Amino acid sequence: MKIILASASPRRQELLRYITPDFEVMPADVDETLPEGVPAEDSAEFLAVRKAVHVAQCCPESVVIGSDTVVIIDGEILGKPENEADAERMLKKLSGRVHKVITGVCIACGKKTFSFSEATDVKFYKLSDEEISEYIATGDPMDKAGAYGIQSDGCVLVEKIDGDFFAVMGLPVARLKRAMKMFVDSI
Repeated sequence: MKIILASASPRRQELLRYITPDFEVMPADVDETLPEGVPAEDSAEFLAVRKAVHVAQCCPESVVIGSDTVVIIDGEILGKPENEADAERMLKKLSGRVHKVITGVCIACGKKTFSFSEATDVKFYKLSDEEISEYIATGDPMDKAGAYGIQSDGCVLVEKIDGDFFAVMGLPVARLKRAMKMFVDSI
């Protein structure tokens, strides 16, 4: 059975290769605006379902994996920064504090879906203005939720995590592998 990753993320592609080397990439071109009333904690899974279902409609015989990752602090979802000033605002907000990273995943085939979320607590070191400026100058934060990448230059900002490291990167590999086996066995 053909597997499709509904994401253009190089990190997700790298992580999915731990489960299977044989998959296609078909980014889901969907509106990522959240409807009113979707709780922040449910937003990643909501968007993962939207992405997987969209691609599954085009490829009903394939197993489609959709995923989305959000960073949440004080009830606010920190998406990808709009510019350097926005990245600075986010990093200052995260500095010295614990925030939650939630990755939602959806597996879809035809009209059948299974979805879940994986939440990880991440604590940042207290960051100086200089550290924040130096990190922003690398360009690394600009395409990442919460304005940092734990798997790249942003790793030096993180004091500790409680949860799945790979979920913070964008795909909870071990849980996804088990979910895919259960899903495929049920179709």
